[in-house]
Amino acid sequence: MIDRIELLRRLVRVDTTNPPGNEEPAVAIIESVLADAGVDSRRIAKDPARPNLIARIPGRGAAPPLLLQGHVDVVPVTGQNWSHGPFDGAIVDGFIWGRGTLDMKGPVVMMLDAFLRAAADPTPPAGDLILAVLADEERQGTYGARYLVAEHPELFEGVRYSIGEFGAFPFVLDGTRFYPIQIAERIGVGFEITIEGPAGHGSMPIRGGAMAKLGKILRALDHRRMPVHLTAATRLMVEGMSAHVSGTTKWALDRLADERTAGLTLRAVQSQLGMLEPMFRNTVSPTVVRGADKHNVIPATITLSLDGRMLPGMAVADFERELRDIVGDDCSIEAIVDGATTPAEPDLGLFEVLADALIAHDPSAVPVPFLLPAVTDGRWFAQLGIQPYGYTPITLPEGFDFQRTVHAEDERIPVEALGFGSDVLLEVIRRYEA
Repeated sequence: MIDRIELLRRLVRVDTTNPPGNEEPAVAIIESVLADAGVDSRRIAKDPARPNLIARIPGRGAAPPLLLQGHVDVVPVTGQNWSHGPFDGAIVDGFIWGRGTLDMKGPVVMMLDAFLRAAADPTPPAGDLILAVLADEERQGTYGARYLVAEHPELFEGVRYSIGEFGAFPFVLDGTRFYPIQIAERIGVGFEITIEGPAGHGSMPIRGGAMAKLGKILRALDHRRMPVHLTAATRLMVEGMSAHVSGTTKWALDRLADERTAGLTLRAVQSQLGMLEPMFRNTVSPTVVRGADKHNVIPATITLSLDGRMLPGMAVADFERELRDIVGDDCSIEAIVDGATTPAEPDLGLFEVLADALIAHDPSAVPVPFLLPAVTDGRWFAQLGIQPYGYTPITLPEGFDFQRTVHAEDERIPVEALGFGSDVLLEVIRRYEA
């Protein structure tokens, strides 16, 4: 068994902020740990400074290969006010603090530990066990999963299921400890909106120009919502939760399971169940505005970038039509798609194994399916017919908001969570069979 705590602290201290990534030093650390345990690994890189690492344990042929995949690049900390240095790996109040502790160097340590414990077990796993340590998840996977799937699909031949981020983190609702297991994710679709109007000198105001049109569009995006769509994954989640609660919470969840009443119900329960809203709609968030280069020039053209997220099973044209209904016709819209799609109907063949492994280590756990509002590397592996599961088992103290801590200042993980996650993942490996 490796020293999980010190390994995570070492990885946190390697600044793999993406861009530029520079994942090689972090990959080298994991490569060394594998070598010390007598497990061979192979670097595969589009850029030597941004390698991926693949290791494989032979199974006994009773099941298809199982993929554990996680990334070691992290998002920037620019403009954030941290209580402890984001790349110090400090241990304070029972937590390891630092960028990547949750997303996802901490889960990578759990996967690595479970993988090595499986390698040391005299009984081989049911199927080959593949560990993929990836670069560039935070920037489209161009050097990571996207590259491997396009250029080296043979590495994943026969794999039916992958385990990666994000899921199996607990939240408490009406006294019940739910663990959402990700079975689907929304798809990233960027939009560029171009707004035009008369140009001029800043000293001569123009009414109704491009800036005014921009204001109307931003106001519309802030006040209006896109239509509700009840996907298979979301329906399974709210129905699963409803079976374990009562009273007004059960009433709300039952109404959320009906597309006809879900929209009004989401507005009514925003304070309690607001986290569910992105699972019911396509969404866009305005992120970048580009206009004139000088403060005294009224721009003739403004571009507004939107971070869009589309529900599985939908077409980009339908998403664009929903956006057009909100922003109106006085602008042009261009969709920017990364090419990945995910199936509308997820393969739940591994769900029971994942759920049972959680319950074995936390008898109070109530696992439920989950649609991740964001995107992960799982979408790239889905192009090979692999069903991705978001499953990084973590124990958290009540009141800890996992989703608002990822990518934020003061990202941290409980020290005890590393052992819990490794134990649960090893349980999955032992229970996994055809």
